[in-house]
Amino acid sequence: MSPIQKPPNTVSFDALLKPLDLGFVQLKNRTVMGSMHTGLEEQWFRLSRLSKFYEERAKAGVALIVTGGISPTLSGRLSPFASQFSSWLQLAKHRKLVDAVHAHGAKICLQILHAGRYAYHPFAVAPSAIKSPISPYTPRALTTRQIKNIIEAFAKTARLAKRAGYDGVEVMGSEGYLINQFICSNTNKRTDEWGGSFDNRMRFSLEIIRAIRQSAGKRFIIIFRLSMLDLHKEGSSWQEIERHAKEIEKAGATLINTGIGWHEVRIPTIAAVVPEAAFSWVTKKLKTAVDIPLITSNRINSPELAERCLQQGDADMVSMARPFLADSQFVQKAMDNQSQLINKCIACNQGCLDRVFKQMRATCMVNPRAAYEEEFPLSQSDSRKRIIVVGLGVAGLSCAYYAASRGHQVIAYDSANLGGQFNLACEIPGKEIYRETVQYFEAQLSILGVEVHRNFEVGIEDLRDVFADAIVFATGVVPRMPDIEGIDHFSVMDYESAILNRAEIKDKVAIIGAGGIGFDVAEMLVSNQEEDWYQSWGIDKQYANRGGLLKEPVNQHSKRDVYLLQRKNEKPGKNLARTTGWIRRLTLRRAGVNMMTGVTYEKIDDFGLHIVHDGKKKTLAVDHVIICTGQESENALYRQLRAIGQPVHIIGGAKKAAELDAETAIREGMVLAYTF
Repeated sequence: MSPIQKPPNTVSFDALLKPLDLGFVQLKNRTVMGSMHTGLEEQWFRLSRLSKFYEERAKAGVALIVTGGISPTLSGRLSPFASQFSSWLQLAKHRKLVDAVHAHGAKICLQILHAGRYAYHPFAVAPSAIKSPISPYTPRALTTRQIKNIIEAFAKTARLAKRAGYDGVEVMGSEGYLINQFICSNTNKRTDEWGGSFDNRMRFSLEIIRAIRQSAGKRFIIIFRLSMLDLHKEGSSWQEIERHAKEIEKAGATLINTGIGWHEVRIPTIAAVVPEAAFSWVTKKLKTAVDIPLITSNRINSPELAERCLQQGDADMVSMARPFLADSQFVQKAMDNQSQLINKCIACNQGCLDRVFKQMRATCMVNPRAAYEEEFPLSQSDSRKRIIVVGLGVAGLSCAYYAASRGHQVIAYDSANLGGQFNLACEIPGKEIYRETVQYFEAQLSILGVEVHRNFEVGIEDLRDVFADAIVFATGVVPRMPDIEGIDHFSVMDYESAILNRAEIKDKVAIIGAGGIGFDVAEMLVSNQEEDWYQSWGIDKQYANRGGLLKEPVNQHSKRDVYLLQRKNEKPGKNLARTTGWIRRLTLRRAGVNMMTGVTYEKIDDFGLHIVHDGKKKTLAVDHVIICTGQESENALYRQLRAIGQPVHIIGGAKKAAELDAETAIREGMVLAYTF
């Protein structure tokens, strides 16, 4: 059955699409596009890019947009050149942004964020001079006068936001930023009226809300992002969180949003390994404590999931950030009962957070148009062309989709099923959701009328004399086998064979290669699908202890003996993504994986894998040796056709196998399609 022929979604999104009345303003549904930093916030000289980004999502029906975090002061900036809104000179630029959203009936709130000790510059300030583990700078302890100045700065930014036309502000009080630093005793060691007792520690947040309410008036939305689950041992107790929430309501907040975890805490909160809607329970736990609406968040990526959260009373609204990167039409598709056609966020972080940490503009792995709407508009090509795509891994799928969406005739071939190497990732525990991306592209190709030939091995005789304006090769890669004596031993298998035949793998395994694929295979081998995710990461859903943590960690040691080996004498997985690499390394350490670097491989025989490590010869008596030493491009046919003058192009792994990643492959497919 073709994807477009699947039975239509029969879920009725009654709660999700129902308006929410805040008394002085009505939101047209219950979806919040949560705050996310794109890197466009600093590009005020090209404000049209940020306007296009928000406008496309407002036009598609989102009720309320919260901007990326904007600092009220110089000291509060996340980095030296991060955004700040503290002058009337900036009003005109903000008005353009607001007008673009209001033109389509959506509301927009400015998030006010003071980094505190998380600031990545020498002007960092905090309640106490305690250095953060994720910043090289030790903050200066704020004086009483400076604290009052910052409170007024929040109020001033809110006043300016109102003048610019914003419907409200979100006060960032969670994730370990300045307000959160005042609340928790591990970062607030003050002995004056701003520290000590919990009443004193929450004073800063309440004074900010009061100042904003007094400054901006009654008919102005104030969202407070409250850390409901700190996830560190000196975090707030549940009793303190309930009390804080009640005081936030009294101080004048309109809505309370859910914040989970501090950035410095080594517990995943938004990565793909985190279960969907993993933290909606904590929002529900607070529902009986306050009367104002609550917003739930984190790992909610489909209308069905959002609807479930609302129907079971977890919250009054649902905040989704990355899902609106993945698909700007998210709400419209839900309203049209076409949620099966949504390009789902797969929580990979590769296109968004990983790029932001490299000082690059954020986008989305599965939707490379995100934050690039101005450069890649939804428009038809001036002339219809005939495009042939060979290879339907994610690079080929992307190129075929974008070319067809621009009006070209596209004919596509694949020697197997669609997805290529991406299908292997789908087999790794925690990455099962990656299947959604392949299914999305498959459905879109069907809708666009792309002629798809599966299980078709294309040869030179098929393309030598064919007419086409362009032939695109996205033929991908094959595993590369190293030159080791005994590499053809029966115990040796490449990573593809290991992933596809994991049920046959015994209990003692050596993995050669500690890059991304090596980590994937290791994670697959040590995974325990029956374990409780919350217990495995020490999260206490009963909230008996501070920070919502269990007192005793759960033993995660794997039943398998796994060695992860690499030639280079450097940290295993050195090039793993910054925002998820630590999760993967920690997972393997806790499972007891023996990670060895600086290894020389001598031979493989019936006794196992013979190596030299730390100057000593060793024999690892293993049942299997799995090779994860990279890939080689499959591009011989491309080279042949290029030699005879056919109009050929090459993308993805076929172009460059080294350091292959899906984010680059999908982007290359789109960029090439826009040249036709």
